[in-house]
Amino acid sequence: MRHTPIHLSICLLLFLGNLEANETGFQFSANIRPIFRDHCYRCHGATQQKGGLRLDLGHTSEIWEGSSGSAWIEGNPEDSLLIQLLKGNHDSLPSMPYKKEALSELEIQTIEHWIDQGAIIPPSVEIDSQRHWAFSKPDRPEIPKVKNEQWTRNAIDFFILNELEKQGIQPSEEAAPSTLLRRLFLDLTGLPPGQKDLKSISAGFTEPNYQDWVNDLLASPHFGERWGRHWLDVARYADSNGYSIDGARTMWRYRDWVIQAVNDDMPFDQFTTEQLAGDLLPHATLDQIIATGFHRNTQINQEGGIDPEQFRMESIFDRMATTGAAFLGLTIGCAQCHDHKFDPVTQEEYYRMFAFFNNQDEPNIPAPTYKESMKLISWEQKYNPLKS
Repeated sequence: MRHTPIHLSICLLLFLGNLEANETGFQFSANIRPIFRDHCYRCHGATQQKGGLRLDLGHTSEIWEGSSGSAWIEGNPEDSLLIQLLKGNHDSLPSMPYKKEALSELEIQTIEHWIDQGAIIPPSVEIDSQRHWAFSKPDRPEIPKVKNEQWTRNAIDFFILNELEKQGIQPSEEAAPSTLLRRLFLDLTGLPPGQKDLKSISAGFTEPNYQDWVNDLLASPHFGERWGRHWLDVARYADSNGYSIDGARTMWRYRDWVIQAVNDDMPFDQFTTEQLAGDLLPHATLDQIIATGFHRNTQINQEGGIDPEQFRMESIFDRMATTGAAFLGLTIGCAQCHDHKFDPVTQEEYYRMFAFFNNQDEPNIPAPTYKESMKLISWEQKYNPLKS
């Protein structure tokens, strides 16, 4: 097929038209919405809609209609009511924002350009932050129906077999007892089974016998070591300070606290509270204070000639990002610089939370183990009489 100049011209026009729409959509997310939020939402947002106008709901045409008519005319900023009010040149209505500081010339020009381009609000920016997946309560799905129910042993098998049947795939043959035991050991403790374990399960494998192995491994201290590592990765735990010098640090007490919490099956609300604010609990124990080491896993720059304030701020930004990811299920780093069109946390909300972290000292605390505490008490009992 030959491409004539006319064909190519049409394709180019379609491409440029789509590009302009994308640029306009980006402009709304990056430039228009922040202006509305900073200057308009107080009177035309979720709390109140003066004049019947609401500007915070995104791609919904009805919200741009107030009691005085349409807020703007697409492609015609000069005759748009919004521009006239922002410039203060309407015949009968007061300038906007009402009795507040006027928008800058650049902000008004930005809105004018957006209206001139068609005032496009792409559907991608219509976001209800309350529908974000991190705020949704997990739902238990219905167990699907399968043809070969005899193959299933538990609810999970139904989901697996349902997908296999959709794809026309037969389930794999049942694994040997030694294979099952090896998988179990590696999953729960990260360690392979010993020869004695393999011989024991091969001699007489039953479902109750397998459940006993599960319970024994869950009770093993290695279980906390294996699964605590996942949380330690989230909490960015390390045994060194990072940066170029990467000197050693003494943080293993926090590591051991996490491992013990997993082995003790600590409730997650307690696990959360003690790491975020264990030192603020009434009569906080040493372990609860150690738990707040979650906040002290930031990198430490030990290079000469650095600006301490710069890296103190870097540590706070890191704590913000880690707290958001670990406990909120959100990536909030974008809000450090701007509102992100797909994130529910605004820049203003980010720095409200930031203020809590920016109001804390970073003290070093003694954290002796039980054995060290006993030795210290014994030493003080011998030393104190000598002082008197």
